[in-house]
Amino acid sequence: MKKVKQIHVFKPNFDLLSEELVFIILDLISPNPSDLKSFSLTCKCFYHLESKHRTSLKPLRSDYLPRILTRYRHTADLDLTLCPRVSDYALSVLASLSGPTLRSLDLSRSRSFSAAGLLRLALKCPHLLAIDLSNATDMRDADAAVVAEATSLESLKLGRCKMLTDMAIGCIAVGCKKLTSVCLKWCVGVGDLGVGLLAVKCLHIRTLDLSYLPITGKCLHDILKLQHLEELLLEGCFGVDDDSLKSLRHDCKSLKKLNASSCQNLTQRGLTTLLSGAGCLQRLDIAHCSSVISLDFTSSLKKVSTLQSIRLDGCSVTSDGLKAIGTLCNSLKEVSLSKCVTVTDEGLSSLVMKLKDLRKLDITCCRKLSGVSITQIANSCPLLVSLKMESCSLVSREAFWLIGQKCRLLEELDLTDNEIDDEGLKSISSCLSLSSLKLGICLNITDKGLSYVGMCCPNLRELDLYRSVGITDIGISSIAQGCIHLETINVSYCQDITDKSLVSLSKCSLLQIFESRGCPNITSKGLAAIAVRCKRLAKLDLKKCPSINDSGLLALAHFSQNLKQINVSDTAVTDVGMLSLANIGCLQNIAVVNSRGLSASGVAAALLGCGGLRKAKLHASLRTVLPVSLILHLEARGCTFLWKDNTLQAGGVGS
Repeated sequence: MKKVKQIHVFKPNFDLLSEELVFIILDLISPNPSDLKSFSLTCKCFYHLESKHRTSLKPLRSDYLPRILTRYRHTADLDLTLCPRVSDYALSVLASLSGPTLRSLDLSRSRSFSAAGLLRLALKCPHLLAIDLSNATDMRDADAAVVAEATSLESLKLGRCKMLTDMAIGCIAVGCKKLTSVCLKWCVGVGDLGVGLLAVKCLHIRTLDLSYLPITGKCLHDILKLQHLEELLLEGCFGVDDDSLKSLRHDCKSLKKLNASSCQNLTQRGLTTLLSGAGCLQRLDIAHCSSVISLDFTSSLKKVSTLQSIRLDGCSVTSDGLKAIGTLCNSLKEVSLSKCVTVTDEGLSSLVMKLKDLRKLDITCCRKLSGVSITQIANSCPLLVSLKMESCSLVSREAFWLIGQKCRLLEELDLTDNEIDDEGLKSISSCLSLSSLKLGICLNITDKGLSYVGMCCPNLRELDLYRSVGITDIGISSIAQGCIHLETINVSYCQDITDKSLVSLSKCSLLQIFESRGCPNITSKGLAAIAVRCKRLAKLDLKKCPSINDSGLLALAHFSQNLKQINVSDTAVTDVGMLSLANIGCLQNIAVVNSRGLSASGVAAALLGCGGLRKAKLHASLRTVLPVSLILHLEARGCTFLWKDNTLQAGGVGS
């Protein structure tokens, strides 16, 4: 008899690995949740160590909190933005299980909790340093006042808590004296009194956001006395005007960032007062201000020669003003002139020729600029890493050659709605570090130009080809082959794109966002290829892709478990496909308008099955057909409805 050959199977003993070594491995794979899950399921040892290692959590639903927090006992940072409904019971469980370790909590997208839940949280979490309660539009003073019990708190965000008044802010100021960062943006019930109390009681504040508050210059007297203040945001504070700042005297040498954008009543005189004592200011934002940025205006910048960033979006800017900025602030590294319609070649050239260290420039919709400006930018700013020049339609094709030849360090380039052609793309492909390239509505580019990008820009992560109608499957194939790290691509209304492009893009395993609106030749076969191989897919726009049907959605339901947002309006999807989406636990946003095969009962069942749904865009005709109780139930769960009145196509949504 022949001897049966024994096969020895090697069984590794992972228990021999030290905890420190396993933690190093976990640090390397932590950015990918699916990898972490696979790792933890390898053996009991890894399961235990992964639970011990992870300190940051972002659960899909608050119902899972007891089970999750029982496993992850070392949770320090908890993000509940995917949980629209967080009850007092959930906060109680959280306080009991993670109280000793919790450092930060984000409730900015959550509802349903009250003062009782917040109080338990504040008392049971002695080391809580940061909490975000933004968008709690129903929160009143009594609810917010219990936050004062969290005496260790250093960061507090209350953006859009519109019911709060000075009383709540006063209580918090008295109880939370260690605060270093406070956001009160759009807290329209808070005025000078509440803000003044913060400044008097919380002496360690470094960052203060007072945007869109009905404050005046009165409270700024106390604010600018804060010795550690580094960032002050006053966007849209219409009460801050020249007269209220008339008597202001300060010496706030710690201030590094000032945002006074959209302060319509603040002119050169008031701004000069604000800047008078800010000798160490590095970032200034005065976008959409009422003053003309002229030679006289720039005199207020004399005392801030250390300025590194200035944003003048939407302002009326003169050539003399830009020249003066270049002379007075020659250490500038970032300049934004988006929608400054008065900017000319003369003004911009006189600015950039003085800024040899410029890193970022935004000239979006500066429609008077021509190739003269681009030539000066290319010759003067070799260190540029970001250039945004959407809709600079007077720039000739030849000018784009210089960008590639001179600005080799570019990482971000927005050329939307420009005259660039394939030769321009060939030159730009010399920017080997390019990670974001926007070529929407560039009607002169073809597959040939994209092939240069695919061959030479391996670090590309974002590509926008919206309505660039000269692009076909050949160009997309070049990108997919050469840019394997691609995360976002938009081919909307590129009508020659077919399933071949989707099959090519399926090789880009890191793909997260795919937009193909208005591509009639894309079918479910191509969509399935993306679903199977692109496990990180999070956002899909398939609107007006009439050949997308249930089979495509079934593939998504099986393979795309990270999908958060999908638009299947004007497709061939029926109730079967919609119901399958309920299998995707992460799904938060659904848009389905004018889809012929859907019934009201099918839509209702699909909406009910998607437990984490935050937003649903539906046709207005469904509003009267769907049960009122269902809509109220979904709204209570945290879902917002958008009803569209588009005229239904024949055979539209029925009852």
